[in-house]
Amino acid sequence: MKVFITGATGFVGHHVAKALAAQGAELLFLVRKSSNLSNLEGIPGETIVGDLLNPTSYAPALANCEAVLHVAADYRLWIRDPETMYRANVDGTRDLLRAVHKAGVRRVVYTSSVATMHFRTDGVVVNEDTPVSLADMVGHYKRSKFLAEQQAIAAAQDGQQVIILNPTTPIGPNDSKPTPTGRIFVDFLNRKFPAYMDTGLNLVDVAEVAKTHVDALTLGTSGRRYILGGENLTLKQILDKMSAITGIPSPTVKIPFAVAATYAFFEETITGRIRGKDPRATLEEVRMGRKKMFASSARAQQELGFRIAPVYPAMRAAIDWFQTHGFAPRVPTTKDTQ
Repeated sequence: MKVFITGATGFVGHHVAKALAAQGAELLFLVRKSSNLSNLEGIPGETIVGDLLNPTSYAPALANCEAVLHVAADYRLWIRDPETMYRANVDGTRDLLRAVHKAGVRRVVYTSSVATMHFRTDGVVVNEDTPVSLADMVGHYKRSKFLAEQQAIAAAQDGQQVIILNPTTPIGPNDSKPTPTGRIFVDFLNRKFPAYMDTGLNLVDVAEVAKTHVDALTLGTSGRRYILGGENLTLKQILDKMSAITGIPSPTVKIPFAVAATYAFFEETITGRIRGKDPRATLEEVRMGRKKMFASSARAQQELGFRIAPVYPAMRAAIDWFQTHGFAPRVPTTKDTQ
């Protein structure tokens, strides 16, 4: 099978590319001129230099492809110019789907996000059928992914074969950017996590997410959304698990949202806007944190054969990778001391 994949230099995309290669797929990787290609080392395939916002740069490569996996996205919770995020996530997705349709590619798997779901403050577990609208989206990242997902749904309604996957919070090795979730791990490992908020996430092993991208090519129903999740955990539970792995003390101070918002405001203003660096906390993160992002993956289990794996090994693998690659000092883990 000849497969065109976007975002293969990124965290999730790297693991998807590895999973496809393991199945013997012939891979074409869309990369930018400025892309760091280190995550593609050892994965057989051809790089196509282009840009999602310039379809003519990659359209010829779509010829004779049987499938496209659109994993690329601008995933940041702080950005000085939000319009660039909307262009990448929404316009880029729309233009790619049009180019795919014109090229006659049979099947598309679009990597959306669980961020497009409607979460609640009481921690009720949501699924793909929970009512949601653009008004429920907090911040530019969520809004841009929601609008991009609507492009994928519209393409499916118009007759294209488009399967939509909604990973929760993937964790594992090779998070080289790192992602916002990866920064939680890095900050904890560097002992820069003195307190926590009463919030929650669903953590999922990135390897299981990648495997299901491959399975969705044959098992997914067009136009259908599939949440790919693992364990629903409070932030405190996540930090406690990291503490158990590393021996680094877990924070015991829970801060009110008002205090977190005040800190984030000054971080955005001073670190972000004045110093021009990424703030350690953002108002968008704090606003998102008011809701526990707990979700069910029952549909993906039933229809795609998705497996909910224990998250502890993926957390340990992520920590080992961050320490090995210089993101944090090396400290003994439970694996090292066994």
